[in-house]
Amino acid sequence: MALRQNRHEWGPRMTDSMFRAATQDHSYETSETRDQAQLLQLLNPQRLFAAYALAQLEPDAFPYTHWWISRHRGHSSLVCHSRAGLGDATFALGDPDGVAAILSIHPGQYQTFATAKPDHITALEEAYSLTGARTMLRMHLTADRFQPVEPPSDQGVSVFRLRGHQVRTLNRLYGSEGGPTSYQSRHIDDGCYHGVVEKGRLVAVAGTHAVSPSQRIAVIGNVFTHPRHRGRGYATLATSASSAALLRSCDDVVLSVDPSNLPAVRAYEHLGYTHADDIVEAAARRRSGGLTVGFRSLLANFRGRRHQLQIVHR
Repeated sequence: MALRQNRHEWGPRMTDSMFRAATQDHSYETSETRDQAQLLQLLNPQRLFAAYALAQLEPDAFPYTHWWISRHRGHSSLVCHSRAGLGDATFALGDPDGVAAILSIHPGQYQTFATAKPDHITALEEAYSLTGARTMLRMHLTADRFQPVEPPSDQGVSVFRLRGHQVRTLNRLYGSEGGPTSYQSRHIDDGCYHGVVEKGRLVAVAGTHAVSPSQRIAVIGNVFTHPRHRGRGYATLATSASSAALLRSCDDVVLSVDPSNLPAVRAYEHLGYTHADDIVEAAARRRSGGLTVGFRSLLANFRGRRHQLQIVHR
């Protein structure tokens, strides 16, 4: 009799619990936007993390981007897919479940390079197979903290601004470890690249991933030293020169560095860079094929048809 009573009591509780779960709102309203004012409202509060995305708003890059916003219970998420740089890139910001909702129906190109926050890893892994995912330090520099370094005057070392017509020399340097390189003249001229020359040979370089003149922010990257010339401070020299040039027109200069690369972290700190945030970077390959994504998108369109939205259930 006691057993029947426990089962009788347990049954309604289970039913109530299931009913509450079924009625919880897990709908994410998703839409594409080209409204730059709306995008700036989302990006600016995290501008040091979002520096690359801010640069995608520039007139030469914006036509090659797609922006998706998801909203759920007052929380917003953003995903940007860009083809404006050296390769396809994806940027994510905001509520992780909202990011996952967007990526479930708009994962972008088959292969991309993803930048996000550490709490977005699960969302990224739902949509992509990640390679080389790692948490990086986002470091930040302003003019008042900048401590430039100069090349030694007695060792035949000089630093100069690279131009597009020198792209072959630059590609040879980047390819010195056997990897493929695909820099074009426009990448050099549109960015800010400085090289270190020792005895007439280019041995180190520091450039940019993205520059936003309108938002006065830039992302330094592509820092590289020839394997036979490492340990001499050449990467620091090149980074110093590019930082100095960028700070003439930018309020903020940022870069990303592997926290386990202590010599690089210390070199950047010596220049005045400070730790501002943690980010995740990874090469990403889509898990789902076009038919699966297309079906999900069609279903999201059907759910949101009355409001001209896509609604994703999670």
